[in-house]
Amino acid sequence: MAPTPAGNRKTRVHVVSDVHGNARALARAGEGADALICLGDLVLFLDYADHSRGIFPDLFGTENADLIVELRTARRFEEARELGARLWGGIGADRASVIEKAVRKQYAEMFAAFPTPTYATYGNVDMPPLWPEYAGPGTTVLDGERVEIGGWTFGFVGGGLRTPMRTPYEISDEEYAAKIEAVGEVDVLCTHIPPEVPELVYDTVARRFERGSRALLDAIRRTRPRYSLFGHVHQPLVRRMRIGATECVNVGHFAGSGKPWALEW
Repeated sequence: MAPTPAGNRKTRVHVVSDVHGNARALARAGEGADALICLGDLVLFLDYADHSRGIFPDLFGTENADLIVELRTARRFEEARELGARLWGGIGADRASVIEKAVRKQYAEMFAAFPTPTYATYGNVDMPPLWPEYAGPGTTVLDGERVEIGGWTFGFVGGGLRTPMRTPYEISDEEYAAKIEAVGEVDVLCTHIPPEVPELVYDTVARRFERGSRALLDAIRRTRPRYSLFGHVHQPLVRRMRIGATECVNVGHFAGSGKPWALEW
């Protein structure tokens, strides 16, 4: 990690999202930057590009992973839930305990890879109650909160909105809007999910619209931050667009690329 900026030297931050188990690349993500920002989704439950990777195939095998991805991609969510229920019913252990044990193993590796300083918020597949146990002194966790980096104010809002997928950290539209409101006017608005704009929420590989936030879109139009940074949509139709005075950027699917997005001012 680069030293703290002094005088008129520019500040550089690297931003990642959707890490999904890529600890090796995460350990290098802060190289050359003054700080790392992580927009969540550290956990790898099921890799849609490689169905042999993640908690689900570790427990139930690649063949079942292939099937559940097929059902979800076809938006046959009820059938996917029924398949999941049958599989979980056959393991003879408490589902929540099994998942938590696997997530803890991943979190130990992910948080150990964070450089100092790191500013992080949750993704929709994360488990926020566990984060305080793993976040070291160099990692600041923010959700509905602000922090100053290099003279700019950064606001952070984590999690996703409710969907048929029922991932671990999905919240109501009202709760999400309240966190956006709590952040207020900032230079850079950092969220896991994008604003609700069709080009930003459509995933060209999954061939579906993911959930974006209307409250986030309204805040961008109202408060006019310099940047809106987000992830969540792994293969968006459009990665970058301008909304009024704000540059809106999907910082990329870090699990696949292993490369952070850089912001310098």
